[in-house]
Amino acid sequence: MDHPFISPLALDDERDLGAAARQALRCHPGLPLPGAGRTLERWRTLARIAAADVCLAKVLEAHYDAQAILAELGMPAPDPGRLLAVWAAQAPGARLDWQPDGNGSGHLSGSKPWCSGASLVDAALVTAHEGERDRLLLVDLRQPGVTPREEGWAAVGMARIASGPVAFERVPAVAVGAPGDYLRRPGFWHGGAGVAACWYGAATAIAATLQGHAKVQRDPHAAAHLGAIDLSLQAAAALLRELAARIDAEPEQPHRDAVTRVRAFVERACSETIERVGRALGPAPLCGDRAHALRCADLAVFVRQSHAEHDWEALGRAVAQDKAPWRL
Repeated sequence: MDHPFISPLALDDERDLGAAARQALRCHPGLPLPGAGRTLERWRTLARIAAADVCLAKVLEAHYDAQAILAELGMPAPDPGRLLAVWAAQAPGARLDWQPDGNGSGHLSGSKPWCSGASLVDAALVTAHEGERDRLLLVDLRQPGVTPREEGWAAVGMARIASGPVAFERVPAVAVGAPGDYLRRPGFWHGGAGVAACWYGAATAIAATLQGHAKVQRDPHAAAHLGAIDLSLQAAAALLRELAARIDAEPEQPHRDAVTRVRAFVERACSETIERVGRALGPAPLCGDRAHALRCADLAVFVRQSHAEHDWEALGRAVAQDKAPWRL
């Protein structure tokens, strides 16, 4: 399960996590871009990273996603070694505004919620308001006026990558693309499927704890749980492979419904894997195997990036308009 340039879970805090991410970028500065013919290779790499360390996968997936966004919107690639994040979440009471100065430059002021890794990355792609329009900006975080606030981050899962708000006070930033481009581009959905590949990789590592356990050979219930996990993970893998092929065949299409379907199914497979491994093996690995306990806690938080029933609703409305949704 180990990724060739990652030492699994040899990370005790966010500083170690940042060092590991930078080491990873020195070895693998980029991944194949989505839709360029090697999407499955990209997702397999993300899955291997997540199998080794879920928090590290979250950091690196965001960086590689930022690279893909910049490429899709015709912007230069980031300088080698610079670690990027993508912050696009919205929350009540938090608003970030961009005041343009002309020629694509301007200043950011306000607050951005859910900023993963704010204290360890060098720059971020952030969404902000320009009046009533949404803009995507590239902002260097190593400058005055940027204040990460992590005091409210009380997570147990994903504890090593704080995702609190960041305050901006007239911080220079550069526009990326035209207004609305961030959500309008096909890669928005392709990137969402890449997150699901991370979830999948973490789930396979959790399942491996049961797969390699002697109890499977002597306890029919443990064997049944492993069989059920295999059904879910094999189906999830098949959906990911099919979607990767579709994105490569039609990269100009967002494949929104297919991405929503894959994310929802992988999320369910992750939850089922955590539950069934726990039922099969009891509390022992959660109490005595630090790597397994961390993966379970981290993945349980990570999959909450899913929009759950909101995604199911959108998918259901789309299916209702399809005259033949269940083709074979």
